[in-house]
Amino acid sequence: MDMMKSARKNETGEVGSDLSEQIKAATKDNHVRAENTQLMLSYQKGEITLVQYKVLLCSLYEIYRALEDELDRNASHPAVAPIYFPQELARVESLERDLEHFFGSEWRKRVIVPAATLRYGQRLRQIGRENPELLVAHAYTRYLGDLSGGQVLGKITQKSLGLSSKEGLSFFHFPGVSSPNRFKQLYRSRMNSIELTEKEKAAVLEEAVQAFELNIQVFDDLQKMLSVATETADQHKDRSPAAVLPSSPIVQFTVGLCVALATIGVGMYAL
Repeated sequence: MDMMKSARKNETGEVGSDLSEQIKAATKDNHVRAENTQLMLSYQKGEITLVQYKVLLCSLYEIYRALEDELDRNASHPAVAPIYFPQELARVESLERDLEHFFGSEWRKRVIVPAATLRYGQRLRQIGRENPELLVAHAYTRYLGDLSGGQVLGKITQKSLGLSSKEGLSFFHFPGVSSPNRFKQLYRSRMNSIELTEKEKAAVLEEAVQAFELNIQVFDDLQKMLSVATETADQHKDRSPAAVLPSSPIVQFTVGLCVALATIGVGMYAL
């Protein structure tokens, strides 16, 4: 498939030369698939659970830690410098606050992520070392997606989980961005000003598609991990009172996560 050719037409059928328009066109189908993963459908229905949200935060932290490490390291690269907005967009510190809120001061020892999340982080670090211009695709799909849907998802999360304050919801807030719409216009303008060869532009478009695919894999793996954990916890709950394992729901779910580690390949590590 010729990614450049498929991305040249916008929704009206006219040719679009802006990189932001081409990425939007190239990733249209992937975007729809990402929105229809089970985890995202739960969000859209307002049915997100605390466990879902906590494991999602863990994966987002791993992804953004890799992305922002590489953006910082390549801040002066000609393709990265125009879209480098650490004061306005950086998410790592916000995610750290959310993780500490839910997991306590020892949260680094309790982070659990699926193998797909580790692959996503590894890809970001690889292109940061070898092809920094490809970071443009990941920064665009992640940050502008967060700015576009962050406020709505934040409200859904707060309502679904019954949170009385905004503690645990820092990820959704961008205090350095007074107007998301105006900032997105600025960001697209900066991104469209990046000078790329035709080969580099084609590679960026391919990487944008890959970014969505990596996100879809993360969402799917998170849901599998949760399904295995819940099923295992239910099995232990159904055992007789003489069962060796404690009956606490928290312990049961932790046992389930341990089974998920072996079942689908999950990274559990101290950061």
